[in-house]
Amino acid sequence: MSEAEGPSAGLDRAGTWRQNEPSAPSGLMDLLGVAAVLLDADGRVVLWSPQSEALFGYTAHEALGQYAARLLVHEDHSDWVIKTFAEVMKTGQSWGGTFPIRCKDGNTRSVELRNMRLLDDRGDFYALGLGTDSATLRELERDVALSTRLISQSPIGVAIFDTDLRYVAVNPTLEHIHGIPATDHLGRRYREVMSAEEFEEAETAIRQVLSNGHPLVDQAPIVGRTRADPGHKHAWSISVYRLEDTQGRVLGVAELVVDVTERYQSAMEATETRRRLALIADGSARIGTTLEVEQTARELAEVTVPEFADVVTVDVLDSAIDEHRPATRAGPALFRALAVKAAYPTEALQAADAPGEIATYDADRLATRCVRTGRPILVRHADGNDLTHIARDEDAATLLARAGVHSYLAVPLTARGAVLGFLGIARARDPQPFDEDDLAIASELASRTAVCLDNARTHQRMRNAAETLQRSLLPEHPPELPGLQVASRYLPAQAAYEIGGDWYDVLPLGGDKTALVVGDVMGSGIDAAATMGRLRTATAAFAGLDLGPARVLEQLDTITSGLDPYIATCLYAAYDPHDATCRIANAGHLPPVLVHSGARPRLLDLPTGTPLGVDGVPFETTTFRLSPGDRLVLYTDGLVETRHHPIDERLNTLLRLLEAPDSPLEETCDRLLHNLRHPDNHDDVALLIARARPFAQEPQRCP
Repeated sequence: MSEAEGPSAGLDRAGTWRQNEPSAPSGLMDLLGVAAVLLDADGRVVLWSPQSEALFGYTAHEALGQYAARLLVHEDHSDWVIKTFAEVMKTGQSWGGTFPIRCKDGNTRSVELRNMRLLDDRGDFYALGLGTDSATLRELERDVALSTRLISQSPIGVAIFDTDLRYVAVNPTLEHIHGIPATDHLGRRYREVMSAEEFEEAETAIRQVLSNGHPLVDQAPIVGRTRADPGHKHAWSISVYRLEDTQGRVLGVAELVVDVTERYQSAMEATETRRRLALIADGSARIGTTLEVEQTARELAEVTVPEFADVVTVDVLDSAIDEHRPATRAGPALFRALAVKAAYPTEALQAADAPGEIATYDADRLATRCVRTGRPILVRHADGNDLTHIARDEDAATLLARAGVHSYLAVPLTARGAVLGFLGIARARDPQPFDEDDLAIASELASRTAVCLDNARTHQRMRNAAETLQRSLLPEHPPELPGLQVASRYLPAQAAYEIGGDWYDVLPLGGDKTALVVGDVMGSGIDAAATMGRLRTATAAFAGLDLGPARVLEQLDTITSGLDPYIATCLYAAYDPHDATCRIANAGHLPPVLVHSGARPRLLDLPTGTPLGVDGVPFETTTFRLSPGDRLVLYTDGLVETRHHPIDERLNTLLRLLEAPDSPLEETCDRLLHNLRHPDNHDDVALLIARARPFAQEPQRCP
């Protein structure tokens, strides 16, 4: 039978000695490499262990029978060693300490020694010396001290488990986190201490680490309560590591627990913020897809429920729909219901007016107050009295109460300074009351919806005026220019007033130079078109002063800042055919495409700049060559942006279309519009393509 297969003995957890149970040797003794040397009463070596050979260098053959003092001790220490040996043998008092030992190679090694007297069955005395390398021992002591201090003083909770997941040790921090003394942990299994349901997953994770040895680092937070703070939920991140000795024997696992409640709450708040921003973005994409009042109201309701509210109503003042009905400033208000939607079947729907119905709300109702003041109303916690003022009558208030409505928002639908109606939002099943952040989101959605409603309401009246203005603002076909051939297109938005803020211009400058301009005023309608006209006029004026591109944009920025609430993007390029250079500056616009002859089209890498109207932000001018045959393509976002495709994908499509063999510029314009422009686009498109051509400078006349 081998040593590994032989019987062994040990103490169980109850302290009882048990025989014939297999037990792996501890690796700690191997790490220390304790050497054993037995001396007779005269100080001769009579026993020599393999560890002694490893520590001192002498083989057993070389050491046995030798006087230990002569073999292992320097002459300077010989007298003291002999004296101490004699005292140990005479008194039986053991000696221990660090002593310099002379090794076989002549070097001196500091050894931690323990000497003791032994007595055999014949009454003879022997001296047993045990030694280990002092440096190894000190290192181990430091590691133990450091580990003990780190665990006891660590701000991280630490628990040590045996292989049965019983607590072997916990540090003070974990005591504080759990609210349970260390004595109530020790000897108990993990789930006996952490018995709440939410800790079941943590136990499974700990057992997996114990089984496979793969560490678990910063697991997703566990959210729950402990005795330390039973009134509040906390979040903990745990890390688990398997503990093994130097021989790979599994001793248990260590668990590190960090209270990450603040981080978890911040993450939840960030998630909520992202959700709210996504809601606004969703509303921006889905609200106002048509010029129909009822459809726009339904789109608002569909965006709001169920992501934001349980019940939503959209009502407008009847006077806002029927221009022949005068608006009233006092007394009851007359509303026309446009949309109502609930996240689930509820009696609250019966309390709302059906779409198309006209209802009268008294002056003390929140709906009336909201549209008369033009200010939103937040009812965080709605009681019976609040519900009476929310509903149109007592019966409706009763239905709201039975539906469980507990929080309410009334937000005015305001467009261009006029209140058109209000958005009513209620929560019933959702336990969270509305707060100021919710009010801001609802106001943003209401604001966009109101503009869309106003657009639809006034569409026909504005259409004719917009078309007339459009004809007067669009530039004539660009004339022949020195060193340039130019083609352009403008397409109005399909679903707006057929006029918007997109524009282009080709401006002859002094010295045979040409300015190429493309811009986009945010918004649409007559106001945006008028702003566009003012910017076009200003651009032409500043270009005539022979200012650099960046300087022109700075002047336009100053003008736009005074056109509140409008901002605009713009690209301004100046081409000089004498040296085939083009200088360009960007104010928040999409980058132009440069097509060098024989090369693949590419987007010009320009400093993006900020849109016009931000005020005070400097712009930068970039210079590049535009040699004969090269093309520069300037466009507005209506050419490439859609609601259904990423902008990068659309820009790549634009570049791919420009890879086609060179063709007349007019054909290129038509090809781009045909392949990129969608029939339902809700934005204008301005497109300007310039091709450099050979330029022969006229000779100067002699005076």
